[in-house]
Amino acid sequence: MSKKNQTLGEFIIENQTEFKYSSGELSKLINAIRLAAKVVNHEVNKAGLVDIIGAAGDTNVQGEDQQKLDVLANEKFIQTLTKREIVCGIASEEEDDFISINSQDENHQNKYIVLIDPLDGSSNIDVNVSVGTIFSIYRRVTPVGTPVTLQDFLQPGRNQVAAGYVIYGTSTMLVYTTGHGVNGFTLNPAIGTFYLSHPNMEFPETGKIYSINEGNYNHFPQGVKDYLKYCQKEEGDRPYTSRYIGSLVSDFHRNMIKGGIYIYPKSSMASNGKLRLLYECNPMAFLAEQANAKASDGFTRILDIEPTELHQRVPFFCGSRKMVEKAEEFMSK
Repeated sequence: MSKKNQTLGEFIIENQTEFKYSSGELSKLINAIRLAAKVVNHEVNKAGLVDIIGAAGDTNVQGEDQQKLDVLANEKFIQTLTKREIVCGIASEEEDDFISINSQDENHQNKYIVLIDPLDGSSNIDVNVSVGTIFSIYRRVTPVGTPVTLQDFLQPGRNQVAAGYVIYGTSTMLVYTTGHGVNGFTLNPAIGTFYLSHPNMEFPETGKIYSINEGNYNHFPQGVKDYLKYCQKEEGDRPYTSRYIGSLVSDFHRNMIKGGIYIYPKSSMASNGKLRLLYECNPMAFLAEQANAKASDGFTRILDIEPTELHQRVPFFCGSRKMVEKAEEFMSK
């Protein structure tokens, strides 16, 4: 029986029989992510003391200005995952294309691919606001021992075998699922160990927080505008409270604990929304559903969307079940 204050390593060993393909792979993968997260956490905590904040001078494939910590986090996660003999491919927000690992070794038995947003919300670094890392894990669909192809990455979210995020805030937490609920682990910085602090995390069925960039209100679809008016109307348990950090990990984490909905819709400025399906929406949707919540694009379950591009964008409605269902009602009208 999992209990608070057991280490992440102990938890993995105790629960690895729940992992469908239990033969040590999950332990290696999560341990690699844990190690990279501790390195990135160390660097994030030095922001303002050394020259790691601000723009790096380049743009990523999304056309977004890369921050210095974006580049550092991307390098650390790729290096750490590559050294483990388990990952055969990695896709990152910061890379134009996927990375094939051990593609020259015909004898490798690596079965897993990882998709990652190395530093979500990195524009908040220089103002000391929480940021995070998001990861998604799949088993490859092409034959083991061959180089990975785009087909391995373009899988619907329902095929994920694990997903999670790391939040670098007042404390550093690693939150993940393997399809058997959601558990959160807090880093003790004194000894560098993650301890189970939030077992069996779940969204409240409803909440009083809505998270959306209301500065774009005029560009939103009518259904979103109508839902926001509903949230703001004084009636019953409303009006709701508006809370928007600008970091998906941070907004999601708060709403999971307190109850709420996160919305990043399509708009006249972004016809498909801004968030990426494969390494932002899918992992968060998997976590949400495992935490008794819901995630959709306003009409369709996120985990059922068939990807067509590595950096594909989709609208995102995610959070407490009743709140997402109400938003979908307004969208359907």
